[in-house]
Amino acid sequence: MTSLRSAPARRGRSVADPACVEAVDLALEAAKETARPSEVGEHLGYAVEGDRVVTHFFACTDFGYRGWRWAVTVARAARAKVVTVSETALLPGEEAVLPPEWVPWLDRLRPGDLGPGDLLPTAPDDARLAPGFAQPEEDLDEQAQWELGLGRARVLSFEGRDQAAERWYEGTAGPHAPIAVAAPAQCSTCGFYVPLAGGLRRLFGVCANEHAPDDGRAVSADHGCGAHSEAVVVPSAAEAPPLILDELALYQMSGVAEGPEPPEDEVSDEEALGHS
Repeated sequence: MTSLRSAPARRGRSVADPACVEAVDLALEAAKETARPSEVGEHLGYAVEGDRVVTHFFACTDFGYRGWRWAVTVARAARAKVVTVSETALLPGEEAVLPPEWVPWLDRLRPGDLGPGDLLPTAPDDARLAPGFAQPEEDLDEQAQWELGLGRARVLSFEGRDQAAERWYEGTAGPHAPIAVAAPAQCSTCGFYVPLAGGLRRLFGVCANEHAPDDGRAVSADHGCGAHSEAVVVPSAAEAPPLILDELALYQMSGVAEGPEPPEDEVSDEEALGHS
């Protein structure tokens, strides 16, 4: 929409149609009809939308819409003398209070937001992931050298490794954590799972997903969470199961028929399932 004007547009643009410009009363009545029971304020000007098309603006006096304005578009057909109302709308002005700009849910997530049972879909074209065959592990030799102790005075002993493995596996980074039990898949199949080096490589790795609650922490291969790299689709909300009406129980509770209940052997299989 063009800016408000109180004079004809400049040369090169649509010229304000005099009949449409003078149709202030017509536009005011249309605004009042739409705004009822609220009132419409003063005329704020007009804007030329096109040939023989003009939008008139009126102040909105509604307390809940401060800074907004009523916009009524009027038009006149070619070689016609009658101006008609085309559209009426309530539009925000420069001082209108508007909601903040919408932010995609993925950009609103913060570490720690993911809980047990939550799923965090990963886009198929996520730049953080690549096909497994495209990422050869060229640093295996370097990892093996450091595991042997080159460059370090001491390395983790077998006993120290076993104690750490048992502690991690039985803790919140293992498969028995609530978030792992509700996970759609294990960490071993996740693209964000980075295996550790040495003897712990087969059972543990580090999570590299910034949205996962275990980001930067050691997790077991059979751990898991809803931020799995292959959780690309959020499952739809579970639908309520169909209603099974126990007509026999309703019949007895209604008091329509009193008497002993029918023997169990006389109740058909369908009635036992709640069907008649």
